[in-house]
Amino acid sequence: MPSDTAMRPVATSANPDLVLLFARVALVAIFPISGIFKLIQWPGIVTTLTQQGAPLPLLGGMIAIAAELALPTLVVLGLWTRWAALGLVLYTLGTSLIAHRFWEFTGPAQFGQMMSFFKNLAMMAGLGLIALLGPGRYAIGTGRQ
Repeated sequence: MPSDTAMRPVATSANPDLVLLFARVALVAIFPISGIFKLIQWPGIVTTLTQQGAPLPLLGGMIAIAAELALPTLVVLGLWTRWAALGLVLYTLGTSLIAHRFWEFTGPAQFGQMMSFFKNLAMMAGLGLIALLGPGRYAIGTGRQ
């Protein structure tokens, strides 16, 4: 029977607040890049959403740009972090179900869509942890937002 010391966490000098800051930045870095691309290529996103069968593609394109620019900024700054991270979880879930329906593809296209879908799933898990844990000490916001 193992001793109870085997179950104790290992003492570490790692700074969990620094890890949370890195996680906040790394998890959302892709969103502003995508949002700026959508903004620059504006008519293209509406066409793409229309082709994908998204409801209200014009409104969807505007929501996508707003979500991809505003929510990551809030997460990085640590301002309303939990709500912004939760918003990104929901946004990413929606985009995954609209744009990465791998089950509708075959061959190499299916693999690419499946990888994008599961990459998004991993991002949703990380953002969910940020929503649960909050921003840490290195944030503009105060308290347990």
